Amino acid sequence: MAEFGFHASHEQIAPSALLEMVGEAERAGFQTAMCSDHFAPWSHSQGHSGFAWAWLGAALARTALPFGVVSAPGQRYHPAIIAQASATLTEMFPGRFWVAFGSGQALNEHITGDRWPGKAERNARLLEAVEVVRALLTGETVSHDGHFRVDRATLYSRPDQPPPIVGAAVTAQTAHWVGGWADGLITVNQPIERLRQVIGAFRDGGGDDKPVRLQVHLSYHPDEATALAIAHDQWRYGIIGSEVGWALETPEDFEQVAAYIRPDDVRPHVLVSSSLNQHSQWLHEYAELGVNALYLHHVGKQQRQFIEAFGTEVLPELIS
Repeated sequence: MAEFGFHASHEQIAPSALLEMVGEAERAGFQTAMCSDHFAPWSHSQGHSGFAWAWLGAALARTALPFGVVSAPGQRYHPAIIAQASATLTEMFPGRFWVAFGSGQALNEHITGDRWPGKAERNARLLEAVEVVRALLTGETVSHDGHFRVDRATLYSRPDQPPPIVGAAVTAQTAHWVGGWADGLITVNQPIERLRQVIGAFRDGGGDDKPVRLQVHLSYHPDEATALAIAHDQWRYGIIGSEVGWALETPEDFEQVAAYIRPDDVRPHVLVSSSLNQHSQWLHEYAELGVNALYLHHVGKQQRQFIEAFGTEVLPELIS
């Protein structure tokens, strides 16, 4: 049976408030959690970007929930540092942490001043990083010279069991590739047939017996027009796809590109409804695709109404 979790959006909510919200989500019945890892928000209206790795220690200590994070080793983060951070969290909180790796987004990675590579090079760099992180987590001393360099690195504080290393993918092509090296898949909600293709590609690529996690962007408000307005205001920047979205470097860039996105253009990417029954139905359909965990992200900055409504009306129906 699928688990239902809370997505903590660092680019929208201050770290202190987000810590309170994840505690409220646990009390409301959410079973698990994950968070984003941004250096910058997509827009000034989102307005935040706390350091996920520091926040995760507090969130794991504050709650009993398992947590995951989607990150990008290789440019902003040296893979040895990601391995050390993952090892420390897992040693302190055994069995409660997983990390997902993706090829990154220029919005967060350009801060190093290094060139932003194309997709093929980013994928090659990511695979090198995964191999280095895995080796370090198993206790090897690692030296490496490729897309990045590692010189005789050893992790001295390690967990008994390393955390799962999950692959992040949006397209079927990337999901197929991820199936060959990752311990699981995390993807985002899409129209149901396209999502079925992404999951199928992951299974065909080597992920047949591995868990699938799904981040679900949704907007709930008792007033339908308000729910749509929230989704358009906060998440139209997040729907910019293809290489354009991965290559934009600043919130100003995203605001310019998103200026002509209309409210209804957001609907294929964000589940917008004033009906809790409709949200339940959508989530049930996703779970039936063989998804192991769904992380619900209400795309508004005000989370309390969403947590209370879903905790009272939606989660009991889905989890029972």
